[in-house]
Amino acid sequence: MAAIKVHGSPLSTNTLRVLATVYEKELDHEFVLVDMSAGEHKKEHFLSTHNPFGQVPAFEDGDLKLFESRAITRYIACEYADKGTQLIYQDSKKMAITSVWMEVEGQQYKQIATKLAWELVYKPLLLGMSADKAIVEENEPKLAKVLDIYESRLAQSKYLGGDCFTLADLHHLPTLHYLFGTQVKKLFDSRPHVSAWIADITARPAWLKALALQSQQ
Repeated sequence: MAAIKVHGSPLSTNTLRVLATVYEKELDHEFVLVDMSAGEHKKEHFLSTHNPFGQVPAFEDGDLKLFESRAITRYIACEYADKGTQLIYQDSKKMAITSVWMEVEGQQYKQIATKLAWELVYKPLLLGMSADKAIVEENEPKLAKVLDIYESRLAQSKYLGGDCFTLADLHHLPTLHYLFGTQVKKLFDSRPHVSAWIADITARPAWLKALALQSQQ
């Protein structure tokens, strides 16, 4: 039995973020499906042993238990630095720059991308609800402004953190996946460096493995 366990749903962006990291590091692991439609993530056992906030994913590595996807990916990248893809830099200055862009994803991009994904993907496809056009119209220009900054950055380096693929890039993959099936895809496509970056990172074998779990459930 694998020491590493990832509890979650392949429909969850946060779960996909952790799975992509595990695959990049080529780690033996067990994926434990959490049936969110049945409310398994809200039951007392899950709350008390995995995530007190009733969210996915939850992560185990032997006797270590973690939640919050970005904390999990940082742990994996550091603990297993000698395996698979090097998702962090050992050089402190390079890692500082990468950390800036990891924060940009979490504090700037994520806030907008999550709202758009909720309105344009989750509500119509999973809940049978219509998107709130006002929220979409409010957040599209906000996303465009963030992507203008990305375009400028990616004109200077191949990846957000520098010349190598890192967590700063990986953390974007789940929301990019969902938004690319919506009307806001045009915002990414219209920026050539952003478009090239997305084509690169979404073609990574580890990401494709993570997505393959969706079709298996």
